[in-house]
Amino acid sequence: MAILVLASCGLLVSLIQTMVVPLLPQFPRLMSVSPSTAAWLVTATLVAGAVSAPVLGRLGDMYGKRRMLLISIALILAGSVIGAAAPNIVLLIVGRVLQGVSFGVIALGMSLMRDVLPPERVGSGVALMSSSLGVGGAIGLPITGLVAQFTSWRWLFAGAAVVAVIQLLLVSRLVPESRVRTGGRFDAVGAVGIAAALVCLLLGISKGTEWGWTSPTVLGLFGAAAVLLAIWARWELGRRAPLVDLRVSARPAVLMTNSATVLIGFSMFATFMLATQILQAPVETGYGFGLSLLVAGVVLLPIGGSMVVFSSASAIISRIRGPRTTLILGTALLAVGNVGFALLPSSELLLIGTATIGAIGATLAYSALPLLIMRAVPETETAAANSLNTLMRQLGTSTCTAVVAAVSTALVMDVGGETRPAGTAYTVVFLAAAVAAVLAMAIAAVTPAPEGVTDPRDDPALASRAAA
Repeated sequence: MAILVLASCGLLVSLIQTMVVPLLPQFPRLMSVSPSTAAWLVTATLVAGAVSAPVLGRLGDMYGKRRMLLISIALILAGSVIGAAAPNIVLLIVGRVLQGVSFGVIALGMSLMRDVLPPERVGSGVALMSSSLGVGGAIGLPITGLVAQFTSWRWLFAGAAVVAVIQLLLVSRLVPESRVRTGGRFDAVGAVGIAAALVCLLLGISKGTEWGWTSPTVLGLFGAAAVLLAIWARWELGRRAPLVDLRVSARPAVLMTNSATVLIGFSMFATFMLATQILQAPVETGYGFGLSLLVAGVVLLPIGGSMVVFSSASAIISRIRGPRTTLILGTALLAVGNVGFALLPSSELLLIGTATIGAIGATLAYSALPLLIMRAVPETETAAANSLNTLMRQLGTSTCTAVVAAVSTALVMDVGGETRPAGTAYTVVFLAAAVAAVLAMAIAAVTPAPEGVTDPRDDPALASRAAA
């Protein structure tokens, strides 16, 4: 039962992440603000999530993962209530900041699975939790469309609050606390340092297109991020109990897996972000299908179903062949799916098939990543290590968002007096996403086995000797 409860947390996280994005063009009118101000509804959540993930992960390792999971869900509940009742954009953004802690929920949940489940069930639990993110995203789109069409956007926040209450009750009653603790003192200086660096980095990435990539503000943010990260790294290396153990993170198995995660985040998000845009684009563009938000969400429902089915398959592959094989297969499918999208599918059926291939690839890849991380770090570091891996995923998705914004504003066409992204813009983005998937596959193929691992499934050299 604990597996189902923890996996269902992914539904809450995906709802939080997707609930605002489809309605973003409407918020300037709804809240009487500029489009740039409304964009903070996404930016604020992204930055808050990136900052909170490593902090929550370390606190979970120190004081209890279940305890920090409950606190995270309570903060999401508070943010959802504030968002539902917000009279102005300022309070609405505050609510989205509190909802941003959802980014740490997945890492805490996966780490709990390692601590409280039998070893043979960890793989299937992690895979199910990974797939729940995609399922929630697939379900969230038609829900958002339905709410947008027939009622107020405030019901989206109210619905998130209801789900958060249910999650609080289920986790508190059905999920045991981990007995694995690191203890020690919390590295407050390290938390402030990484928070400041991430705010500068992610603001620069997310606002680069709007403010100008060569503007003094954006260049200053990137420069400040580099300086702060260097100072932070020096501080962390001198601590006995750092926020992030950089020596563990620098292990080849961890470092290369995190590098691949950034590329996978980029590749995956291109499919999830742009498929609905293509379905809703006017037919006159030559690539769009002219569907409403509600119908587009319904059309993409098979993606969620395929992710549920292949979450079980990913656990089986990882158990038999090892998570590295699962990751390589997943990135290969991601590359195929993005190449298919780059060719701009000419029918809804072909688009669904292409999106499903990419979704299956994302399911396999995302189920393998936490398994690889957890095999490469001590038990006392799992929450912090998974949180850092989650952060790498967000860096990838943030970079994808920035690339999409830059390309779609540079390559445009006129459709009925409106400026729309040209088909070549989507082709460029999807080809970049396919290249990212191929690079991630190459990194996964050469990533060495974690130190001390003697399982042939985790090392091709060991596998060949075992076969001999």
